[in-house]
Amino acid sequence: MVCFNFNEIKTKKTLIGLGLGQIISLLSTLVSFTASEIARKGISAPTSQSFLGYVSLAIVYGGIMLYRRSTIKVKWYNYFLLAFVDVEANFLVVKAYQNTSMTSVMLLDCWAIPCVLVLTWVFLNTRYRLMKISGVVICIVGVVMVVFSDVHAGDRAGGSNPVKGDFLVIAGASLYAVSNVTEEFLVKNADMIELMSFLGLFGTIIAAIQISIFERGALRDIHWTTEAILLYIGVALALFMFYSLITVLIMINGATMFNLSLLTSDMWAVLIRTFGYHEKVDWLYFLAFATTSTGLIIYSMKEKDQEEHRTAEVVDEEAVQRKLLDEDDEPGT
Repeated sequence: MVCFNFNEIKTKKTLIGLGLGQIISLLSTLVSFTASEIARKGISAPTSQSFLGYVSLAIVYGGIMLYRRSTIKVKWYNYFLLAFVDVEANFLVVKAYQNTSMTSVMLLDCWAIPCVLVLTWVFLNTRYRLMKISGVVICIVGVVMVVFSDVHAGDRAGGSNPVKGDFLVIAGASLYAVSNVTEEFLVKNADMIELMSFLGLFGTIIAAIQISIFERGALRDIHWTTEAILLYIGVALALFMFYSLITVLIMINGATMFNLSLLTSDMWAVLIRTFGYHEKVDWLYFLAFATTSTGLIIYSMKEKDQEEHRTAEVVDEEAVQRKLLDEDDEPGT
């Protein structure tokens, strides 16, 4: 029989995870709004929007790493593959804003959650018990309420090519799942500063190459007004804070908690639309926010019988992760 220990909600780790998750969710919403505004201005250069974010990571964390003169704990190509997946995930999702509505993008991002569950179970040997799965289901129910709210209110804009946009989001969300799980593996076996440094470095290089091949014409055609420049700077600052906090949350609570926290970005978007744009919001949004928040809290809590096996599971998970690192260190790899 599964017993729930409600006192666990008071633990420092749980409260930090919930708080960080909502800050990251708000940053994600700000990035989404900014990307949507850039798309509305007819600017079609998706990779360039994340380029400055990678540059800032490389400069800040690379500088810290050089000052510390720390040795590299993980092979460089692991970071290169992570950066490649992350750049393309950002490209696909930002590209989707040119084809479908912001609401559709933020909702379909939820596809990353089942992907993360499967990937962490297969590659990181993470086991999810009944309470964790219940929390995920409740979170997704909250997001479904947002969909019904959009349909009920009739304010869901379709975009120029909704089907294409939706497929782009699903592809991007799948890559985000791979990126998040890889980050969880690396941050637990290497170092946060090292991870951010190489993600920024390789992300900058890959993005620069992609921009030079595919987006040179688009950048030349942009009318660089003060507003456009501020939007790009805003995206860079938000992404820098977003990536910095992601590693902390993943290190404390894992990639699944991070992706579940992003579900409330839809609700933050509602608040911005209500108070920033003075749009009328359907009452179902508030019920959806309460439902999703409840799911997050349930996911964060521990089951009583989980404590009996917690040490063994942690040891097993660390053994699997260490085995993967040892295989990289073998001659000929």
